[in-house]
Amino acid sequence: MTEPIQLRGGMSHRQVLEAMSGLLLGMFVAILSSTVVSTALPVIVADLGGSQASYTWVVTSTLVALTVSTPIWGKLADLFDRKLLIQTGLVMFVVGSMLAGLSQSMGWLIACRVLQGLGAGGLTALVQVVLSDLVSPRERGRYAGYLGAVFGVGTVAGPLLGGVITDSLSWRWCFYVAVPFALAAFVVLQRTLKLPRRRREVKMDYPGIVLISAGISSVLIWVSLAGQQYAWLSWETAVLLSLGAALIVAAVAVERRAAEPIVPLRLFGDRTVVLAVIASVAVGIAMFGTTVFLSQYMQIARGKSPTESGLLTIPMVVGLFLASTIVGRLVTRTGRYKRWMVGGAISLTVGLLLMGTLDETTSLLELAAFMVLVGAGVGSMMQNLVLVVQNTVAQRDMGAGSSLIAFFRSLGGAIGVSALGAVLAAKVAGDLNAPGTGGAVPDVSTLPPAVARVIEHAYGAGIGEIFLLAAPLGLVALVALLLIREVPLGHKSGIELAEVAPEKAAA
Repeated sequence: MTEPIQLRGGMSHRQVLEAMSGLLLGMFVAILSSTVVSTALPVIVADLGGSQASYTWVVTSTLVALTVSTPIWGKLADLFDRKLLIQTGLVMFVVGSMLAGLSQSMGWLIACRVLQGLGAGGLTALVQVVLSDLVSPRERGRYAGYLGAVFGVGTVAGPLLGGVITDSLSWRWCFYVAVPFALAAFVVLQRTLKLPRRRREVKMDYPGIVLISAGISSVLIWVSLAGQQYAWLSWETAVLLSLGAALIVAAVAVERRAAEPIVPLRLFGDRTVVLAVIASVAVGIAMFGTTVFLSQYMQIARGKSPTESGLLTIPMVVGLFLASTIVGRLVTRTGRYKRWMVGGAISLTVGLLLMGTLDETTSLLELAAFMVLVGAGVGSMMQNLVLVVQNTVAQRDMGAGSSLIAFFRSLGGAIGVSALGAVLAAKVAGDLNAPGTGGAVPDVSTLPPAVARVIEHAYGAGIGEIFLLAAPLGLVALVALLLIREVPLGHKSGIELAEVAPEKAAA
């Protein structure tokens, strides 16, 4: 074809891709920041003298910050210039990355990962919101597929880059490597993304920001430390849970009265939004849990190097890449989304059940097949859950509604990684009787063969067990998706809706 593809609203396919180029780079940065560290984590924790608890917290700290900030970024997108907000997130990410590379202790590293998470939260929340400005829900499937493809590339490139850099340079360069991409994304966004100015009275919900952030953080800190720093049934548990519950209840009361609530409670009156939120939690646990614990499995249970670990996780990303791209195009072509998402939930459930059979002797070929199923499941659902909500909520709530799905996906990931990490730590501690292991993450290559075999079995069987524990969440996602009512996808972009009815867009 020589004629450019013309979309509804006058933008050609090429124009949309040009406008999206900076967004895709920003998404790549957000994914790279999470995945590049995964294969280097055992080396980082051993070098800085960390434990299994701190291993989990390097990941969890970023997820906590990302999770808590996502609804805030989403609401800001309904009030302020969206391009400026994305660029602000990129700057925060660059600063956090540079400081993380200079870490001399686990505490410093975790604090820097929090700053990275705040920046990545802006990128995660805002990319989908801006996409809704550019194209209609019906056409959004194919472009959401591009986001999914970039997610797949970032997920592949991250572990590979992390492994190569850790083996050949230093783990510190894992934090520096994303900085050039972030700077490039900043410049490209400035040149290519043109959005109409929003004129709207701003009323920031500061009490809501504080209460929601503090309440969610309390719950996430509890689930991250319970079973490791203190018992599940202890006074620390009682204090953190009580504090978290009280803050969340107070946040709900504040949000009911706020003129511009961070999380509009009216969204939860929509059945489709609620069901999409439930499915997003399951997707978050599967997405973050498999990435974190597969790297640990490869390096500790199978004795692979960081580079080999990254290469061996490619099948999961291939599944995600293909499913996201193909399903996105099918959604745009047919206007139907439910059937593909239900298929994804089935694939995710079966994949997690099969990964629950892992131990240190499992065939890597079998594991590759299991990972393809999990990746395909996540790829079929992740972007389309946002699309479903964007097709449902009013234009004035587009930012808050889109970020709500990202929020609960990240919340599921944070709780899942923390809870599953606590289960793994307890199981490994109960299985290991080898001297010198303690609570630290072991470097198997430095241990006597007899001790190494015991540790490999403990981690191999333990990681298989936590995948088995995660499998029922695939069924939860499946039931939620079966209950969603499929609504025809709209044919107007966010910009068109704002032009047609500016008074409603500003309401």
